[in-house]
Amino acid sequence: MNATGDDVRAFALSLPETAEQFTWGMPTFRVAGKLFLTLPESETSMAVRCPTVDRDELVVAEPHKFWIAAHEANNPWVRVHLASLDDRDELEAIVVDSWRQAAPRQLLDDSE
Repeated sequence: MNATGDDVRAFALSLPETAEQFTWGMPTFRVAGKLFLTLPESETSMAVRCPTVDRDELVVAEPHKFWIAAHEANNPWVRVHLASLDDRDELEAIVVDSWRQAAPRQLLDDSE
């Protein structure tokens, strides 16, 4: 798959209560006002929420796909090279996982 920022944007905006804003010089996505995804590096990558333990494992297992930006090293975020994603299912799973980490409990309960 050769995912693009437009692919990420379209899927992210299909999730409940998601809005796009332009912040820090890039598109950002929030669920119920809480940040869960950004499209940095001219939209060739995305930054998503990811528990630190999982993030570190992803970076070691697939360094061509995942990395940690220096300013996010102490935060639960990971970067993803869009061109390295295997398929649309992988893209959607990563975005949904990040969305679920930021979404309020009531919204999660309503979406199940």
